[in-house]
Amino acid sequence: MKILVTGARGMVGTALCNNLKNIRDGKNKIRPNIRIDEIYEYDLGDESKIDEYCQNADFVFNFAGVNRPQNNDEFMSGNFGFASTLLETLKKYNNKATVMLSSSIQATLIGRYGTSDYGKSKLAGEDLFFDYASDTGVKVAVYRFPNLMGHSRPKYNSAVSTFCWAVANDEEFTVNDRSTELELLYIDDLIEGMYDLLEEKEHHCHYEGVEAVEDINGRYCYVPVTHKVTLGEIVDLLAEFKAQPSTLLMPKMPDGSFAKKLYSLYLSYLPTDKFKYALKMNIDDRGSFTELVHTADCGQVSINISKPGITKGQHWHNSKWELFIVVAGHGLIQERNINTGETVEFEVSGEKIEAVHMIPGWTHNIINLSDTENLVTVMTCNEIFNPYKPDTFFEKV
Repeated sequence: MKILVTGARGMVGTALCNNLKNIRDGKNKIRPNIRIDEIYEYDLGDESKIDEYCQNADFVFNFAGVNRPQNNDEFMSGNFGFASTLLETLKKYNNKATVMLSSSIQATLIGRYGTSDYGKSKLAGEDLFFDYASDTGVKVAVYRFPNLMGHSRPKYNSAVSTFCWAVANDEEFTVNDRSTELELLYIDDLIEGMYDLLEEKEHHCHYEGVEAVEDINGRYCYVPVTHKVTLGEIVDLLAEFKAQPSTLLMPKMPDGSFAKKLYSLYLSYLPTDKFKYALKMNIDDRGSFTELVHTADCGQVSINISKPGITKGQHWHNSKWELFIVVAGHGLIQERNINTGETVEFEVSGEKIEAVHMIPGWTHNIINLSDTENLVTVMTCNEIFNPYKPDTFFEKV
């Protein structure tokens, strides 16, 4: 399959082309039904290539468009005008390739009443595509996207991008109304929706009210995964992300959640001098102990370094539990049940990485058996250490 992507250097076009190349080159194997031979990347300045691309393409993604023109007339020329050129060129070569159109929710009722030049131009483009389908029998897929969320130029057409950039770069920004709600479509979810379309598994929707009459056959497509969040929720999350290097606390980010996606987007705006941050090493003559990450609901992760011959631990917990994972060196973990006296020992080594439970009610230690090498242990704990309620009681094994 040869795929044409217009608007290939925009936010969506860039992400789509990058991911289509992953499939083409065999780097992404999760969509085995999609076979890609060539990707035509079209954008401003590539006008001389439009004939070649339209003659050879087997599938067309049309993301070309205008968002912030210098004058409103450019909405119609940039959105409707190019769409017309694209379809006429496909017609010229009798190319029956499926064509996808990136439209906007602003093309719904707002376009009908002419209150938005942008929406009006998008609506005109939609009508053009539907007429093209009727005239040629070609399959068209029109998507009315909500607000898109991906790495794009700040202070342009995405409030989320602007906020991420501002917070990451210590720039000032303004939120006029924290209660304002946005429906957001994350770029990765959009890409998955385009994969669905290539596999002819796209989702079709119906609008209620006035639009229902003309949309009775579900002629609009949509990506099913979006997030409705307020501006206040967004900036509050960004404040937590910004503080993470000092608090070590990672907010809850369940799989598929808005927070997880926002954090990835936020990181993409970090200046390079913030890629690295210092951690507090608690150092003494035995070695060091450094907390790496705190989590909102799963405790913390730390790294412990013991010098040769050193024993650490010698304590027990009521409810706190830990996992010790030696990643370098050679050591011995000992545990004793404080009630029954039962004991266990585990010889551990970075040569064979294993996880050992520190059980509540069992006093425990870890001994560096080497005379020359440090013992390095990753330690996870089910709760963040609280000095006012440490649940840690000294007792030798």
